[in-house]
Amino acid sequence: MNSELFVYNTLTQKKEKFQALNAPFVGMYVCGPTVYGEAHLGHARPAISFDLIFRYLQHLNYKVRYVRNITDVGHLENDADEGEDKIAKKAKLENLEPMEIAQHYTDSYHHNMDALNIKRPSIEPRASGHIIEQIIMIEKILQNGFAYESNGSVYFDIEKYRKTENYGKLSGRILDDLQTNTRDLDGQGEKRKPFDFALWKKASPEHIMKWPSPWSVGFPGWHLECSAMGNKYLGEVFDIHGGGMDLLFPHHECEIAQSKAANGIDAVRYWLHNNMITINGQKMGKSLGNFITLNEIFSGHHKLLEQAFSPMTIRFFILQSHYRSTLDFSNDALKAAEKGLKRLLDTYEKINRIKPQNTSTTNVNILKDKCYGAMNDDFNSPIVIANLFEAAKIINQCIDNKEALSHEDIETIKDIFDIFMFQILGLLPDNQNHNQNSADEFIQIILELRKEAKLRKDFETSDKIRERLAAAKIGIKDTKEGTEWEFIN
Repeated sequence: MNSELFVYNTLTQKKEKFQALNAPFVGMYVCGPTVYGEAHLGHARPAISFDLIFRYLQHLNYKVRYVRNITDVGHLENDADEGEDKIAKKAKLENLEPMEIAQHYTDSYHHNMDALNIKRPSIEPRASGHIIEQIIMIEKILQNGFAYESNGSVYFDIEKYRKTENYGKLSGRILDDLQTNTRDLDGQGEKRKPFDFALWKKASPEHIMKWPSPWSVGFPGWHLECSAMGNKYLGEVFDIHGGGMDLLFPHHECEIAQSKAANGIDAVRYWLHNNMITINGQKMGKSLGNFITLNEIFSGHHKLLEQAFSPMTIRFFILQSHYRSTLDFSNDALKAAEKGLKRLLDTYEKINRIKPQNTSTTNVNILKDKCYGAMNDDFNSPIVIANLFEAAKIINQCIDNKEALSHEDIETIKDIFDIFMFQILGLLPDNQNHNQNSADEFIQIILELRKEAKLRKDFETSDKIRERLAAAKIGIKDTKEGTEWEFIN
């Protein structure tokens, strides 16, 4: 197995050989959700993308400390510096405590992630639980001269920072363009420059979530939490920082600046970003009427959906595209993913039907090498899936006596599925497959009842059973040997 892993570093915009700072330990930080609403399709892609990376690093025998934060304070409505806190706003609307809102939607997020077979991170810190760490980091930035206090708030001084550092090096943004395009917002008179961002905000009297600090009773800026918690749990320098492309600017750009201003060194060695999901070619958004929560997808209760889709169908659909590619969500694409996943799972169940031969007519070790090669090439999951389909083709050809495999190669092809489909891609059979034995027994009972109805010449009941089974996506076929059945699309 070639274990040389190459990853695409957003900072350098090229593929680089991955070398852990303190091998075999890997520190990985991924921006998690802001918990003020139900998890939606946009949450699924980064969760699945970085779960894939987490799983593969572990498979390569790295000891991974995976930190994924929960944003439960400080994420404001307008450019993260002005407006109302999103969680506090939701709490007012529902007449609940903000932490009730945060807990409710955190629980809901975990439920959806579990359904998608997302492994829990090693540590899942909350912004509200790390106010002290954020205050300490602000004090260091102030001491180093890269921030200033204004009316009880503290802002990062980008003009001062860029005299020695390249602000914009991650996103490629040019500061003069930022100044031209920055909107006038309430409270920006406190800033020296409109593009300066808040490290600490003085709370208005009606603001719910606030804490004492050396500057005012207030709350931390949104960008600060990841820098502070990454530093606490992974150290001043760690290996991987990930998130969606939508966070590249301003969030991750601000993180780079904060950490360098506080500690004097770049905190992250490899920046990884997953691309966005569109819906029928459009960006997802509530105003466009195409905003779909994961619960709506799993239940099928949304005007854009023709049917319900299982969590594993969603996972497979997302993994069919490289994490850095855009991905368009549609009913047709989901149905194709559902069909493709079923084909792979059905074929896997057939492996034990292959009769071993003395020699093999095909080299399955090449497929295994190709799967590792794809994963080592910036976690190229669609190429892995293409090779799984090639393995499925070989299995079917062996059953049809068009190819032959030795006992050793049968174990190898089973190993390919076990390692790549289940361990690394994290795919699982749907519930119908989890309960296959129970389903077999239950359907056999129904078929016996149908057989008895036919013997009584009660063809109305017999036909009704067939129709009800078909409605439940179970097809039956009467043969000389008896009645066969299968799940149908």
